Amino acid sequence: MTLLRDLMSTRVALTSPDTPVAEAAAAMVKANVGSAVVMQGRFLAGILTERDVLRSAASGEDLRAARVSDWMTPDPQSASPDTSVEEAAEIMLKNGFRHLPVVEGRTVCGVVSLRDLFATRIRRPQPR
Repeated sequence: MTLLRDLMSTRVALTSPDTPVAEAAAAMVKANVGSAVVMQGRFLAGILTERDVLRSAASGEDLRAARVSDWMTPDPQSASPDTSVEEAAEIMLKNGFRHLPVVEGRTVCGVVSLRDLFATRIRRPQPR
């Protein structure tokens, strides 16, 4: 059984609720990830995803002035590193999101995406 600790990305973009959306989006691009974990001090406050950034851009708001807190998903569901891939996929599919923070105790230790979960099921052809 594959656990999230075996495949989660530990390359996490961190931001705060007061950060401008444009700055958080730039951090996501720099880290080459599809979400930013929103921290309030040491605690997980939310998650900002590519979808959220797109919605904020489509609203016509100035993304240099709009705050992450206005567009993030507050208090997101999370999973532990010991959560199975199957359980994580079920959580994500039932709730309609593609990124799931991985938290151990109160510490964010990674993020898993649907792409990460699918990758565990897809076998690449071996060269002959």
